[in-house]
Amino acid sequence: MQTQAQKATPPVTPQVLVQRARELVPVLAARAAKTEELRRVPDETVAEMQEAGLFRVLQAKQYGGYEMDPQVFYDICMTLAEGCMSTAWIYGVIGVHNWQLACFDPRASADVWKDSTSVLVASTYMPKGQVKPVDGGFRFSGRWGFSSGIDHCQWVLLGGLIFPPDGKGPPEYRTFLVPRSDFEVIDTWHVMGLKGTGSKDIVVKDAFVPEYRTHKATDGFMGTNPGRDTFTADIYKLPFGQIFVRAVSSAAIGGLQGALNSFVEFAKVRVGDMGNKTSEQAPAQLAASDAALAVDEMKLVLNRNFDVLMDKIRNKQPLDDIRQRLHFRHQAAQVVDRCARHAYQLFSACGGRGIFTDFPLHRYLLDIYAARAHYANNPEQFGRNYGGVLLGRENTDYFL
Repeated sequence: MQTQAQKATPPVTPQVLVQRARELVPVLAARAAKTEELRRVPDETVAEMQEAGLFRVLQAKQYGGYEMDPQVFYDICMTLAEGCMSTAWIYGVIGVHNWQLACFDPRASADVWKDSTSVLVASTYMPKGQVKPVDGGFRFSGRWGFSSGIDHCQWVLLGGLIFPPDGKGPPEYRTFLVPRSDFEVIDTWHVMGLKGTGSKDIVVKDAFVPEYRTHKATDGFMGTNPGRDTFTADIYKLPFGQIFVRAVSSAAIGGLQGALNSFVEFAKVRVGDMGNKTSEQAPAQLAASDAALAVDEMKLVLNRNFDVLMDKIRNKQPLDDIRQRLHFRHQAAQVVDRCARHAYQLFSACGGRGIFTDFPLHRYLLDIYAARAHYANNPEQFGRNYGGVLLGRENTDYFL
């Protein structure tokens, strides 16, 4: 029987979670300078996101999660980015790992959340790991860069290649789940944008990783994940590539909205040194309208794409349309490049005021530029592959 307090507690809905994220936006904006100075998201910010339940959106219900559709997760990420893109970036990267853990053998989730279902997991998927198969698993070593939000995490997902013993055939890519006791964090994070993500280096020296704490890329592509019989919610049938790439591009959409918000507030009242009102200038008017349209279009495409994938899953239809997955993949890869162009257009319409470091738009611009450097946000590479397939060539990308 529920207590009176339990009955009075409103249910956690997507609308409630997005509203909680919205309420954090001014708080994050006020802390943005501190976040950059620390070169990591402040502990109190992560604690507030935890308290709001934001990291539980994609987490399995067996471990206190909500198992909501991915659109909710990305909506929260984009909302947070309006206040601080570094905070939204680590939310996207860390939060998506709670989804990926459901792809592993169920024993992996049990290891991570045995003491607390609030434990967070970082990553760096570079295939840098040196892997030696041994009885029951692997000896694992290496150094990786760009582990966003690692200061707040007790586990990390690391990329590695397993080469065939006979030296024939391609290597097998896997993700290895490693506890804090088995890795060292090296502070290398001195960068021009996304300064607050704390995306530091990870070093592992000859750690043992059991077989069940590894995840094959081919399982993520084919939907043959070891956790599929335990974590049966529809969201865990999505291809890993489709859900991950949006975790590292969606913050830029919110960042562009934040830049637009800052620009509108500034341009409405600004009179230049030559006596010209910014609001009456054609470049400012076009920059504002173009950015607003771009944000709307990119959100529509994101939501449409996951509507398509989730509808297929719910209707028991296969996700074997590679051209469609390539199409969606290329759209995700274009996001940050588009945001960068529009952010620059807004910046250019600010005149001399735009170059001062206390001007809020300056931060959004550099954060979006930094996000463009992520491997997954390279539109040329993924566009060429998709175009090649349309023209009759073989697909070369299986992170779809």
